Amino acid sequence: MTQIIEKMIKNSLLAAAMIGGTAFGALSAEIRVGMVLEPPHLDPTAGAAAAIDEVVYANVFEGLTRIDQTGAVRPALATAWEISEDGLIYTFTLKDGVTFHDGTSFDADDVVFSFERARADNSTNAQKGIFAPITAVTAVDPSTVEISIAQPQGDFLFNIGRGDAIIVAPETADSNQSSPVGTGPFKFVQWNQGSRVILEKNDAYVGDPVALDKATFVFISDPNAAQNAMLAGELDGFANFPAPESLSIFEADPRYQVLRGSTEGETILSINNAKAPFDDVRVRKAIAHALDRQSIIDGAMFGYGTPIGTHFAPHHPYYVDLLDTHARDIETGKALLAEAGYPEGIKATFKLPPPTYSRRGGQIIAAQLREIGIELELINVEWGQWLEDVFKTKNYDLSIVSHVEPFDIGIYANPDYYFQYDNVIFQAIIEKLNVTTDEADRKTLAQEAQKILAEEAVNGFLFQLAKTGVWKANLEGMWPNSPVEGNDLTAVRWTN
Repeated sequence: MTQIIEKMIKNSLLAAAMIGGTAFGALSAEIRVGMVLEPPHLDPTAGAAAAIDEVVYANVFEGLTRIDQTGAVRPALATAWEISEDGLIYTFTLKDGVTFHDGTSFDADDVVFSFERARADNSTNAQKGIFAPITAVTAVDPSTVEISIAQPQGDFLFNIGRGDAIIVAPETADSNQSSPVGTGPFKFVQWNQGSRVILEKNDAYVGDPVALDKATFVFISDPNAAQNAMLAGELDGFANFPAPESLSIFEADPRYQVLRGSTEGETILSINNAKAPFDDVRVRKAIAHALDRQSIIDGAMFGYGTPIGTHFAPHHPYYVDLLDTHARDIETGKALLAEAGYPEGIKATFKLPPPTYSRRGGQIIAAQLREIGIELELINVEWGQWLEDVFKTKNYDLSIVSHVEPFDIGIYANPDYYFQYDNVIFQAIIEKLNVTTDEADRKTLAQEAQKILAEEAVNGFLFQLAKTGVWKANLEGMWPNSPVEGNDLTAVRWTN
């Protein structure tokens, strides 16, 4: 194995030498970042795809607050805020002298417009629940905004620091999907669909200046192509490297650094709870009993990932270990299918989007479910097709996806969400959790919610997605973890 790695390193060095200074030669203030998925568009307030935020969050767009790499809330377009004693009124002081990338000025009216747009009846915001507690947004003066909420919210400042709550201008809001205009340190230049998005430094940015003059996001879904692009020097980094089996090659090569961290990505076997036979809890429990999480992690992700028994991040202080709720037991799985009226088994479709965890994991899961009598037709779909067929129209039986939004257990309280789970007891718990500020009480409620999801096997809970980034060795400022969706380039710089 060592000889193979050494040979690959030697070959990649030769390739770099043939390319010349563009690969590993003189430094420039540019960076080329690989991404597995291409975003369907570039407006984070109008779509659920994490790839949107991976390009524009903190780079092109800003919110009143922002989330740093530790998960802490920091000032952004708001330099300070005060909270009333009853926790119902937030007063934000806005940054002076800010302009949007098209030269229009930023003030309190833009904040009012953005929040009213996000919480409107016709809003297409994927996290519309963030804005549900808001009762009024008022421009006190051009530099001051007051937001009133119906009940105290323990995570309000965090939520409005996410990509779904960025501030947009009324003049350009309708065109942000194709030509995003924000206030951030980088401005949009070009989108070659199917290939790349190019950003460049915003010289008019009000805030800490960035070190990079240009950033190009390159879309490569194939793991082998991603590896070859990195080794040939065609990319400077890959925040979520799609070929975990190749990480040892980069770890052994002094030209690279490998950053290992965690994400908020609960990787799940998504189940259409409203569609027979999966509307029967016995069928879902049978699926749960067939799953061998560690085999999926080892086979699809080469060991990178943490098993989960419910939809909650293991690194979160509220997490409760529910891995044994439906332990792997093939005979129990078969018995549950027979009890549900399917002694001869079930046939179903299995729609798999491009990420490595899905395409590779899907084959392993199909083999595991076959052991209890569930035969799956594997259907590879591109990301846009997945968003349309699975997420939007709910035309699916099973799928696999990582839900990378932080603390997103509340999605199960929405019966219209794509896995169509409808449980009034669960909904009441989440409703109470949303208005509870006491930490002990919040933990109790969150754990009650986790237990319901595990017991009812709402989805097949697989693993927490690891973050394995591969970068040139002379880069710094990249996030090892992903507390929110995004590839924040504001602190990235070449060191020599």
